[in-house]
Formats: sequence, C-alpha cells, structure tokens
Amino acid sequence: MLRIAFSLLLAGAASLAAVSATPNAAAAATAAAKAPVTVHYRTATIDGVKIFYREAGPANGPVVLLLHGFPTSSHMFRNLIPQLADTYRVIAPDYPGFGQSDAPDHTKFAYSFGHFADIVDALMGQLGAQKYALYVMDYGAPVGYRLALKHPERVTGLIVQNGNAYDEGLTDFWNSIRTYWADGSAKSREALSSLVTLETTKFQYTDGVKDLSRISPDNWVIDQAGLDRPGNKDIQLDLFYDYRTNLPLYPQIQAFFRERKPPTLIVWGKNDKIFPEAGAHPYLRDLPDAEFHLLDTGHFALEDKLDEMAPLIRAFLDRKLGTP
Repeated sequence: MLRIAFSLLLAGAASLAAVSATPNAAAAATAAAKAPVTVHYRTATIDGVKIFYREAGPANGPVVLLLHGFPTSSHMFRNLIPQLADTYRVIAPDYPGFGQSDAPDHTKFAYSFGHFADIVDALMGQLGAQKYALYVMDYGAPVGYRLALKHPERVTGLIVQNGNAYDEGLTDFWNSIRTYWADGSAKSREALSSLVTLETTKFQYTDGVKDLSRISPDNWVIDQAGLDRPGNKDIQLDLFYDYRTNLPLYPQIQAFFRERKPPTLIVWGKNDKIFPEAGAHPYLRDLPDAEFHLLDTGHFALEDKLDEMAPLIRAFLDRKLGTP
C-alpha cells in the first residue's frame, strides 16, 4: 500500500513539473520570436572612399535598399529597419559627405547624383546584392532611379516617399535653386547658404507635422552636426547645383516605370513644401497600379508616421517579394 501511494506521489510531482515547465517553455519561445533585430554598422571602401552602411536581416533574404535624403543619412531609417529585417536583408548606405561616410574635399571629388549612383552600385556589387527593392526619398530618388536606369532588371519593387520624378513636383521652394542652375554664379550659390542652417534643418523635420511631440530633436542636432563640418557647406552647394542634371532624366525614368512596371508603393507626406503632393500624383500616369497613400505629415514622414507606414511597407513587400 505504501509502495502504491509513493508511486502516485512521484507521478503527481512529475505531472506538476511538466505543467510548470510548459508555460516557461512557451514564454521562452515567445521571447525568442520577439528578440530584437541586430543591426550591423559597417563600412566598405569604394574608389578609396569609406562608405558607411547599416545592414540587418538574413543574408539570403530579399534585399531592400534604403536611400536617404538631404540633409540626413541612413539614420532616417533607424526605426524602419527593425520592422523589416526579420525577413528582408535591409541595406542603408550613407552617401559621401553624409552621415558616417567619408567626405572628401569637393575640389577633389565629384559630388554628383550620377557619382553617388555609381558608388551605391559598386557597394551593392561588393555585398552580392543582385536584385533589390528600392526605397527612395528626396535625394534617394535621383540616386535610386539612376540605378534603375543602369540595371532595370535588378529592381524588384519601388517604395516612393517624397521623392520626385516629375516636373510638377518642383514648385516654389525650388525658385532660388533654379536661379543658381540658370546662372551658376557665386552670388546665386551663396544665396542658398540658408538651406544648410539649423533653422532650415529643423524646418524640414517639423513643418507640416501635427504632433511635434512625435519628432525627436536628435534628428536636427545630428544632421546639423554633419552640415557644420568643415567643407560640408560646399559639398551641399555642389549637390544643389548638380540637381539640375536630374530633370533631363525624367522622361527616361518615366519610360522605365511604364515599360518595366515595377510593383510600387507610394507613401507620401502631403504637407511637404520641398517635394509637395503635386509630385506624387503624376506617378499614377505611368504606374496606374501603384498603391497610393497620402499621409498627413511633412517631409520626413517616417519620423511621425512610422506606425502607419511600417505596416503598409511590410504588407507591400510581403505581397510583392515574399520570402526566399
């Protein structure tokens, strides 16, 4: 009788241990599933210039190439990358003169959108990224669209956020820059100096935003630190002048849209004064099947609308790219 009772006691203890272990195992599995994405901060040397880039996600995942705008860097994607990198291989470089990349003297290095596209192209070659979806924003548009013209077969999709490809998108904000394009004078160049000041940098993050408590002041502090580096003003003024070379490419870019029909998601801050809503609608002429979303925000839409944009971007990529 004692032997039977002892056996029952042991069986009960084992059952209790199993029940106790099950929730712990489940909790451990849940924690593992929600483990933070690891972002790697790396550099590659291209033509003697150190190019910084952020990379995260599985090495065999579909590639998403994030191309930043002015006056920021890959820093603008810091919150988006973890939303994608559980499935996708995400790569976000800094152009020369921006972020953590080298900034050679502007008299010895060509700061042009064509050169930037060549550098990003070389970087993707080094990283073995043969195909990629492009996220283009602001300066990222002329860089990314040049890549698309060079290698149309490599583009698996487009995410367009306040990145221009149409004449309608260059409105009054561009008047003083157009004057510089027209005469190339030192006077017109110097007149653009206000565009690299803290006031303008802060404006780009705050104008058109309804809830400023969503915008981290770190953004303009970090960006302005880059702009204030010795020699960087001339780098940026060179790029303002070179922007004129993008306009003649618009017909080729639009033809790329029509002929290749890349899957496209447009997520555009409609209150942006630099690349306003007027530049978003023309995409639908050439990409009538594009998914189109106007957001109630300004230039750097990811800063206050990540909670709306990340699900749209993730769902788009999952539908169009899928998993490896």
